Amino acid sequence: MPESGTILDHYRLETAAAHSGMGVLYRATDLNTGRTVAVKVPHPEMEADPVLLDRFKREQEIGQLLDHPGIVKTFNSEQRSRLYMVLEWVDGRLLRALLNEGRLPPERAVAIAIELCEALDAMHKHGVVHRDLKPENVMIGDGDRVKIIDFGIAMKEDARRITYAGVTPMLGTPDYIAPEQVQGKRGDQRSDVYALGIMLYEMLTGRVPFSGPNPLAVMNDRLVIDPPPARELNPEISPELEEILRRALEREPRHRYSTAAEMQWDLEHQDQVGAEEGSANARRRGGKRSLRERISGRMLLYACLALVPLAIFGLMLVLARR
Repeated sequence: MPESGTILDHYRLETAAAHSGMGVLYRATDLNTGRTVAVKVPHPEMEADPVLLDRFKREQEIGQLLDHPGIVKTFNSEQRSRLYMVLEWVDGRLLRALLNEGRLPPERAVAIAIELCEALDAMHKHGVVHRDLKPENVMIGDGDRVKIIDFGIAMKEDARRITYAGVTPMLGTPDYIAPEQVQGKRGDQRSDVYALGIMLYEMLTGRVPFSGPNPLAVMNDRLVIDPPPARELNPEISPELEEILRRALEREPRHRYSTAAEMQWDLEHQDQVGAEEGSANARRRGGKRSLRERISGRMLLYACLALVPLAIFGLMLVLARR
């Protein structure tokens, strides 16, 4: 990988700011304008992989398509001597860094969520789904202005599907992935809404709603149990905000907010989110499961997961004897 001080065309790389599965992000200076930018250089082995190379190019194309203050800007390509991406440099802290210090006051959490809704709505109107929305991909700047970053696994809804052999981190992050994505479906803008619901839950309570002994259990928990009520973890959360969380985290996409704009409207008009809406949603889901049912469902899931290695071992033993 390039070292500090390396010149790429008219960009001088200064420091390696971050590493990712796709490459290294450098703080850099545009020698033509003096502007500070970020330069994302793919790993050499990635350039030799046609699938990953296609994904890197898609990330660049999607970035150039989006122009919104809540989304990191990707600058148009000029003639370049090698493959790399140039983005605006964003000062601030990752939302993850804020959450590491503890939960946020409801007013601050809601304000950040509203900005994220605005950015997601702009993205979705261009037919782009992020698919990996999480606190590590949100920068918080002055005045809590947000920037969504890292479109490494984003997709255009009308684009052909790129498939991968095996399970990789590119499929999303276990704590924030939507139930339909766990089931192997492609996901759409409602999947981003679900991830935002998880993030808002975490901002308000200091924890994610699902946990387990391994990533597979975390992902599958959301298929069989409901999130613990956020107000049980933070009494400062209003019933109206609890209802917004519940609608964002509906297991079935058709019961969820259909757009980020719908969620934003409720966040901005919480006084109009009535209890009767919550009752209707509960009936539509078939009612809330009891604590005993939720615990039983989780124990059954873990038991099934524990049997998977035994089943594989048994199959291998049978094949070995043939």
